[in-house]
Amino acid sequence: MKNTILRPLMLTAIIALVAACSPKKFDEVKALNDASGSGNAFTQALTTEYRSFVNSELDSYEDHADALHFSRKGLAAARGDMVMAEAVSDWNLHAGHAEELIVARARMVDVFARGARETQPQLSAVTQARFDCWIEEQEENFQDNNIGVCKSQFFDALAQLEASIPAAAPAPEPVAIVDNGDLGIDPSQPMAVENAKYIVFFDFDQSSLNAGANSILDAAAEEAKSRNLNSISVVGHTDTSGSRSYNQTLSMKRAEAVRSGLAQRGVNASIIQTQNRGESELLVDTADGVREPANRRGEITFQ
Repeated sequence: MKNTILRPLMLTAIIALVAACSPKKFDEVKALNDASGSGNAFTQALTTEYRSFVNSELDSYEDHADALHFSRKGLAAARGDMVMAEAVSDWNLHAGHAEELIVARARMVDVFARGARETQPQLSAVTQARFDCWIEEQEENFQDNNIGVCKSQFFDALAQLEASIPAAAPAPEPVAIVDNGDLGIDPSQPMAVENAKYIVFFDFDQSSLNAGANSILDAAAEEAKSRNLNSISVVGHTDTSGSRSYNQTLSMKRAEAVRSGLAQRGVNASIIQTQNRGESELLVDTADGVREPANRRGEITFQ
């Protein structure tokens, strides 16, 4: 039972009162049964899935509290709201069960983020509803068959979604690029300062520095401190996913994150200049709206 709905110590008394004084089905359940789904294909399919789940909980098991909770989710979906799957932290679970559900939910959220709800709305709705069924049954943890059915159906649907939607390309490893041969530079000689370029890559829609980015900043900072530099240029970039105005802002945040990272490593902040290009200077040419890891970057050059 979702622990944000009712305090455990009050649960028995409240359910008894409801059973004695109210009709078998709460108003929310009746409203869900009468509702017509609206919004997009996913929210309409999700309305149907939650309706079936709620009626099963109420009619087969007389689980009033969970029927009430999921009927509210179904009504939100019927309004066209983009309802998310249950948060694992909201349920009282054994540690091992919680870890398994966290990993499973992350896989589902990832495939949803890659467009599953738009391209496979019915299957996505089944996946989410079966996840919620699994977590509800897992908290009760006494009907192994019910747990197994919900869990199995969830993983079957999830596997179909993942097979139908290509996995996102992994972010490339941050690299230090040295332009040499094409310019007639002898690689055996010390690198000219103007030929060094360090590229820091970012995760999707993020301006925080991950472990790979920090590794490159370590190298860039050491190089910068070993030179008598006049200035350091940091230019932030994005891919084409999102609006141009949003990407302009995000690219500046990335540039500032790189600047801050260099300063924290002892580089003179007064010589670091930041610029942002948004999605205007792509490393990999793509159409609009494409999530391309190589384009999500900050470039460091020296002068």
